[in-house]
Amino acid sequence: MTATPSRISSLLQSAQVHRNPTVPELYEHALRLGEGQIAQGGPLAVRTNKAGRSPKDRFIVEDELTRDTVWWQGFNQPISAEVFDRLLAKMLDYAQNKELFVQELYAGTDPEQRISVRFIQEMAYHSLFVNNMFVRPSAAERQNFEADWTVLNIPSFTADPEVDGTRTDTFILVNFKEKMIIAGGTQYAGENKKGIFGVLNFLLPERGVMPMHCSANVGEGGDVALFFGLSGTGKTTLSADPSRRLIGDDEHGWTDSGVFNFEGGCYAKVINLNAEAEPAIYRTTHTYGTVLENVVLDENRIPDLDDGSLTENTRSAYPIEQIDNIQPGSIAGHPKNVVFLTADAFGVLPPISKLTPEQMEYQFISGFTAKIPGTEQGVTEPQPTFSTCFGAPFMPRHPGEYAELLARKVKEHGSAVWLVNTGWTGGQYGTGKRMSIRHTRAMINAALDGQLDDVEFETEPFFGLSIPKEVPGVPAEVLNPREAWADKAAYDETAKKLAGMFRENFKRFEEGVRPEVTASMPEHA
Repeated sequence: MTATPSRISSLLQSAQVHRNPTVPELYEHALRLGEGQIAQGGPLAVRTNKAGRSPKDRFIVEDELTRDTVWWQGFNQPISAEVFDRLLAKMLDYAQNKELFVQELYAGTDPEQRISVRFIQEMAYHSLFVNNMFVRPSAAERQNFEADWTVLNIPSFTADPEVDGTRTDTFILVNFKEKMIIAGGTQYAGENKKGIFGVLNFLLPERGVMPMHCSANVGEGGDVALFFGLSGTGKTTLSADPSRRLIGDDEHGWTDSGVFNFEGGCYAKVINLNAEAEPAIYRTTHTYGTVLENVVLDENRIPDLDDGSLTENTRSAYPIEQIDNIQPGSIAGHPKNVVFLTADAFGVLPPISKLTPEQMEYQFISGFTAKIPGTEQGVTEPQPTFSTCFGAPFMPRHPGEYAELLARKVKEHGSAVWLVNTGWTGGQYGTGKRMSIRHTRAMINAALDGQLDDVEFETEPFFGLSIPKEVPGVPAEVLNPREAWADKAAYDETAKKLAGMFRENFKRFEEGVRPEVTASMPEHA
């Protein structure tokens, strides 16, 4: 049995279907179904049964398309087509005569690279979420819409692991042959977004397009900058620069023509969001059309962005048009600068350093940041987090394949690549202090403006990174991390420890990575 368009058509004919409902209609449906409430200012505030993605419950169907192309390690778990078909059949039976919400949208602002997606969903708020997050077709495009991919998401349908072959009752299954994603057991709307991005991350490299988990902006002179980084590194904050136009905040592709956004919206983490530091994103949390996930409302339904009692992963999902300073069409030219952001809680990495091509591939594959004590149960001292390509859960191919493609793009277009530490300085977490956001902005602005093109650099001994000896607006003693530590011996010991963690982590990638990249690993470990 296979998943065919006729089976989906049959479901849509038997169910009570709302096709491409408007934002006001989705508000009405969500309130009627008890999915959320309206917060002051107009956002729809919802709570989910899970506070984040379930990467360990995501599986890819192993078949002739994926067997030799997917990197079956880490988060990429295989499942058989037979299991997929059985679970899909159960879902189709379960969803008969249900009320369903259908949105027909594009993933990708570049007409030559985008895919068309039909989202079939049980929850009205999910339908509003994808309408915010993806590219909305014109009325004429909708009349002739044909879906390349289908997403069937029924949160109230759960799997039986012993019978269905899943890990838990939650599942997200991706079938490249059938061009379909099925999901159940989780109300977390981010699975809709990341599922499709995983699809693009698999398809685009075959076209010579580099898929990237990064934010992007462009200056008045047309100079594009990319910002890679995991949660907590400042990716969204630092890319939302009022002097530069935002292309997008999370997912992009790099083609032979330039950069394009995968999205039509933004999905920002809003815990402890500051109105002065991030006014543009803050405004969206008080705006009609926004979805607030797991944000606590006070007695007057005013969002309390400092309350993490439900989860630290509070989110705001909004159309990109809610940001004033955006790049028209969310398409721009080739990047002049590429920035890797890391929040090093060990206090070892320089606040800014320039990477060689080999170091760029090494750092990209490593995808390092660090957890601080208190972020998770049992974390009592800084712990390294390595997420390949700065997005491991949704990168189906071998990390070396993405790294080589990025390196090729960087070399072809002469992009400068920078490693920026937004973490700790003068000591590790608990001893040192968090890097000044003012200094970080000054260093990034200097790099983007070309002010570091002619300054003198020095090489630090543990990672071989090139550190500028001067940056306008930044004290010289801040630039070299060893000089910022009062106890130099303690710095050396901590740096050796972190270098060893890098080397140990990289062992699983050495097969499939160029020898020159492996040779750029930290020497002192």
